Amino acid sequence: MKYYDQIKENLLKCEIYDKVKDYSKNQNRVKVYFEIGKLLSEVGREYGKNIIKQYADKLKMEVGKKYNERTLYAMRRFYEKFKNEKLNPLGSKLSWTHFRELLALENIEEIRYYIGIAERDNLTKRELQTRIKSHEYDRLSNNTRKKLINKEQLKISDLVPEPIIIKNNSLINNISEYALKKLIIEDLDNFLKQLGSSYTYVGNEYPIKLGDRYNYIDLLLFNIEYNCYVVVELKVTELKKAHIGQIEVYMNYIDNNLKRINHNKTIGIIIVRENNEYIIKYSSDERIIAREYMVI
Repeated sequence: MKYYDQIKENLLKCEIYDKVKDYSKNQNRVKVYFEIGKLLSEVGREYGKNIIKQYADKLKMEVGKKYNERTLYAMRRFYEKFKNEKLNPLGSKLSWTHFRELLALENIEEIRYYIGIAERDNLTKRELQTRIKSHEYDRLSNNTRKKLINKEQLKISDLVPEPIIIKNNSLINNISEYALKKLIIEDLDNFLKQLGSSYTYVGNEYPIKLGDRYNYIDLLLFNIEYNCYVVVELKVTELKKAHIGQIEVYMNYIDNNLKRINHNKTIGIIIVRENNEYIIKYSSDERIIAREYMVI
């Protein structure tokens, strides 16, 4: 019973701590559950897996219904997942509910990635769940994953996944450029998160005057982290050479007319139905990024 009594005592202390010190209860719960996970791992080896069910039945009556068998197994899995990793969950700012979402993942590098973006973007549990379900990590290039593993400096293009997932909440059948833009504007927050972090919205159909004619940028954004404007053009065709020329003109206009002296040069993102790696490969402007979209 020494294991059970210690687990029960830790959980009771955790419940009291939650009521008294609200500001740090998430970190405390993560720490307590990690320690309990260690105890459950040890007791499981000593007395067999069925002992966890016995503990859960007693804890539900003596501490609270939430300490069921499933929760105890999650604690044990939490400890066993991180015990040999350099990544220390106890130093994280994430809550237990965040870690519950991460426990289903097997690849530790993928887990590192989602912990990083959850902390950086201050994601709620639901927002993190959405990012995981969209397979954001899987949509990063192999080169970006290597950079993340080696902790190399990332460029803005490294963190734009492919494909860009666009939700068809309006159930539009014929996806024209206008319809694609409409779907993006209707769910703008999701679209900005699809592109990566630190994007803010400036405008759509943003007017620029070239000579005596007006042209209209599909979407104009600003990236706070990289301190630059971002021109986004939408194309429902394969990427073409003409698209590169068009977005270069728009980027140069923004650099000459909106960009301030403390800003970095404007980035261009072309979102297309079908990418063409050779067009980008032989483009002379490394600031231009092309990504396919997927409407779901």
